[in-house]
Amino acid sequence: MEKPRLSFWQIWNMSVGFFGIQFGWGLQMANMSAIYEYLGASQKEIAWLWIAAPLTGLIVQPIVGYASDRTWGRLGRRRPYFLVGAVLSTLALIAMPNASAVWMAAGLLWILDASINITMEPFRAFVGDMLPQSQRKTGFAMQSLLIGLGAVLSSALPYLLTNWFGVADVAGEGSIPRTVQLAFYIGSAVFLAAVLYTILRTKEYPPDDLEAFRRHNDATAGAGKAFVEIFRGITSMPTAMKQLAVVQFFTWFAMFCMWIYFVPAVATVVFGGTPGSPEYQAGNEWGGVCFSVYNGTAFVFAFVLLALVRRFSPRSIHRVCLLAGGLGLILAAAFHDQYLLLGSMVLVGIAWASILSMPYAMLSNAIPPEKMGFYMGVFNFFIVLPQILASVGLGVLMTTVLGDDPMRAVVLGGGSMIVAGLSVGVVSKQVDDFGTPAAP
Repeated sequence: MEKPRLSFWQIWNMSVGFFGIQFGWGLQMANMSAIYEYLGASQKEIAWLWIAAPLTGLIVQPIVGYASDRTWGRLGRRRPYFLVGAVLSTLALIAMPNASAVWMAAGLLWILDASINITMEPFRAFVGDMLPQSQRKTGFAMQSLLIGLGAVLSSALPYLLTNWFGVADVAGEGSIPRTVQLAFYIGSAVFLAAVLYTILRTKEYPPDDLEAFRRHNDATAGAGKAFVEIFRGITSMPTAMKQLAVVQFFTWFAMFCMWIYFVPAVATVVFGGTPGSPEYQAGNEWGGVCFSVYNGTAFVFAFVLLALVRRFSPRSIHRVCLLAGGLGLILAAAFHDQYLLLGSMVLVGIAWASILSMPYAMLSNAIPPEKMGFYMGVFNFFIVLPQILASVGLGVLMTTVLGDDPMRAVVLGGGSMIVAGLSVGVVSKQVDDFGTPAAP
């Protein structure tokens, strides 16, 4: 079926749920390292404690993608997963800031990440389902815009609660500050409301031949057949998807280095604090502001992307943006003034806007539409595998090579992002075209 072109507001409505998803991610990215340290974790333990994020994505996203490709009911194909994941994520966000021990926070992170992944993975396939190929770059750029907006507000929320609303931010030994607790409670409400908005304001297209769709599902039902089909799909990925995997690997290793260590670097290196001290808490809040700046830049730059995609190829845009982001992370080590750090975050934000949109726009032109959800889930492998590597290896590197200096880990991430930008050159020009998606 030839999909009709959608208006700006129709694309907006189908993307609003990503605002809520990123509100949840933003709170996690800006605060989890600090939460672990508040509860007594050491610098070298933090990377291991973050491993829940990539592992849950590795497991959950391909399964949810495969299942949603085969789903059709009253809520459609993807929206049932939006709803279930949003409810579970809301409960986990409420519970997280009430953790009283490191093991409890780590367990809640597993639940939170699994729940967010249930909601997020079908949103990527949703664009491919709902938009004609000529509008997919616009659809992913719109997601990038709303992701940026959600992350700006969530990352800065503890700082705003302290400095605009006068909420006390002092943390006692082994406790989580009240500002962080309130931020997570607010985030839980925003997450659920935004996803419900998309569910209620968007209708999905049914399969072209619903009876044939159901017959195929019946014929391939069962865990054994599902495993065979998933394995066959992974081993026969389109060539362009494999090439994009190289870019994704170095990109997400870089982002994970930043997410784990940038806020502790600001709190300890720039503000000179130790966990539990007023200086550390001030540095933690300023790190959240820095995250807000890079996400705010991504929000603003998403408007620029909406214009750029009409004139330039996704490959060209993505290459330049990744190189800018890598430079920004490296410059963070040279900026020991808290305000200069905001400049480096602007460059990271330019990269982040592209990371959230251009790889998916390229991928959607290289995979068969009937397997959109599955391959979007498999594509997540190349996001989570480098994060697993970072979780396993960065703790050792911190002790043996990086001298327990979190800022050096941030610089390592900058180098990785520059390699990612250079690797865009290996990706086939096929991903820039809007012809018929290639068969795997």
